[in-house]
Amino acid sequence: MRNIKLIIEYDGKSFNGWQKQPTKLNIQGEIEKAIEEITGEKVDLTASGRTDAGVHSLGQTANFKTESQIQIEKFAKAINSKLKKSIVIKSAEEVDERFHSRYSVKSKTYRYIINNSDNGTAIYRGLEYHIPMKLDVKKMQEAMKFFEGEHDFKGFKASGTSSKSSVRTIYKGEVKQEGERIIIEVTGNGFLYNMVRIIAGTLVDVGLEKIKPEGIPEIIESKDRTKAGKTLPPHGLYLLKVEY
Repeated sequence: MRNIKLIIEYDGKSFNGWQKQPTKLNIQGEIEKAIEEITGEKVDLTASGRTDAGVHSLGQTANFKTESQIQIEKFAKAINSKLKKSIVIKSAEEVDERFHSRYSVKSKTYRYIINNSDNGTAIYRGLEYHIPMKLDVKKMQEAMKFFEGEHDFKGFKASGTSSKSSVRTIYKGEVKQEGERIIIEVTGNGFLYNMVRIIAGTLVDVGLEKIKPEGIPEIIESKDRTKAGKTLPPHGLYLLKVEY
């Protein structure tokens, strides 16, 4: 039995998230169908984690077990030939049988893209979130540093989250401006449901001077969801990469 690791890029706006659902278009189901077409096997594709409806990926990682003898260098191209153009297998690699896309994760990096121009964009409207009010990027950068380290992020998760613990470690947080776009990137050992989108929403409030940068520790410490910013929409969010 071979264990195949895939790196996957997808445009999430046409899908109801990663997870397989019987009646809704989803990424996991589309890739599993493509693999079955080329191998003749029904497989269980395990990802590093689920992404919500509308969320994109530049580096989702998933793995599956197969008896297929397809040469590893031909796997990605073969799967891609059966997929919608909005999903691309960037690479396929044969890995140790103990490798698990979810349980072997050491860190994940997410990116949130904000278009901070006056009028937004037509072409990229489904790939970034438009905020016409000018944001103070320097203050957002100051605020981001307070998120780094190990904290209880109970106030930065959506209600109904099933995680036993809300303690997470953010290894690195960054806010940068590239022309009219503001890029927020966060690397951590794991993230709660909607955590990155809530952090991004809180940073937007800092950029709009609704929250002071030095007020972030108090918000984290409060563990009160109402004190943090709003949950930004999914279409600005990307799973950038997963490290093992």
